[in-house]
Amino acid sequence: MDYRKLDLERQWIRDQLENVANFWLKNGMDPIHGGVYTCLDRTGKIFSTDKSVWMQGRCGWTYAYLCRVYGLKEEWLAASKSCIDFLEKYCINHDAGGRLYFTVKEDGQPLRQRRYCYSEAFYCMANAEYYGITGEQEHLERARRAYDMYWNLNHGMPDPTGMGPKSTRSGRSLGIPMILLNVTGVLKRVDPERKHIYDERAAACVADIFRYHVKPELGCTLESVALDGTARLDITEGRMVNPGHDIECAWFLMDYANDIGNQELHAKAVSIFNMAFHAGWDKEYGGILYFLDCLGNPPEAYEHDMKLWWPHNEALIASMMIYRDTKNEKYLDIFYQILDYCKTYFADEYGEWYGYLRRDGKPTEPACKGSTFKGPFHVPRCLILLDQMMGQVLDR
Repeated sequence: MDYRKLDLERQWIRDQLENVANFWLKNGMDPIHGGVYTCLDRTGKIFSTDKSVWMQGRCGWTYAYLCRVYGLKEEWLAASKSCIDFLEKYCINHDAGGRLYFTVKEDGQPLRQRRYCYSEAFYCMANAEYYGITGEQEHLERARRAYDMYWNLNHGMPDPTGMGPKSTRSGRSLGIPMILLNVTGVLKRVDPERKHIYDERAAACVADIFRYHVKPELGCTLESVALDGTARLDITEGRMVNPGHDIECAWFLMDYANDIGNQELHAKAVSIFNMAFHAGWDKEYGGILYFLDCLGNPPEAYEHDMKLWWPHNEALIASMMIYRDTKNEKYLDIFYQILDYCKTYFADEYGEWYGYLRRDGKPTEPACKGSTFKGPFHVPRCLILLDQMMGQVLDR
């Protein structure tokens, strides 16, 4: 390994982290109503004032996590608190059992409720991380309630919104156990009193991922399967592969495997990464394709051959994690391959990273740095974790 090269790349990572964290503080925070705007153009100008509830939770988590890793800074803690307070004041549907909305207006008036419950997951993460920094018990209680609701909604509890399933075709989604696993890891770290609960539920998530979704015989991990895990290869939904999701799932599993000291599980997680990266990397233009059909049929999603920011963030994390844990130089080469692509196409002189690229790497026009689905989360999380892991490698 070339230590000087890794050290130089780490410095670029650290510079980018400062840039990205400041970009959202400068352009996204709402000083009037609280919370964060995430629909920002290339320069940071707001192009829609509606607010994503996911992003309030994710932003609240990110700035609290920055405090955890680098030490408390008042502007970081204030940003986290602003998003968490906005969530608490405006984003909870008290007429629907405490479920959270999906989008609200800038002043908090509700706009949209969705069936799936990722808003609750990110609300939980934000409050848990904030509790870990401040020790304020109220935030731990909020996190526990939201976590239990999120778990129960995905394990037989009727949805208090009254919404039925979106489709008459029942099945399983990979996103549920993998996000549950990640959220559980945050809770376990800040709430050791309930360790036994988190250990039990994390193990159940891992079991579900491998029992139902990982399909080595198809060379992939499927997003959607029948209730019994059968691959539904006669329909486009059943053949859909999201390489970025699979790679994110892989490092969640590796992180959990490291926590419990399970090398066999770590190796199985690496195999998920290998399948996803091999299938997802665009051999012609570089970068990771957004969706694939596991049998090579035309994917249904129009955006299937675009390059989005977050799969590349997750691939950077996963490849560096594998290299740190195994010392296999192959994965350091993959890391540099992905990093070179990100430096060339995603990073931008105006700050933050582009969200959406065409297949050839050119940004969609007009270019944007944020949207309902992109805010201060995937990029800063990636940069924080890379800084830590690269430091661990260099300190050996």
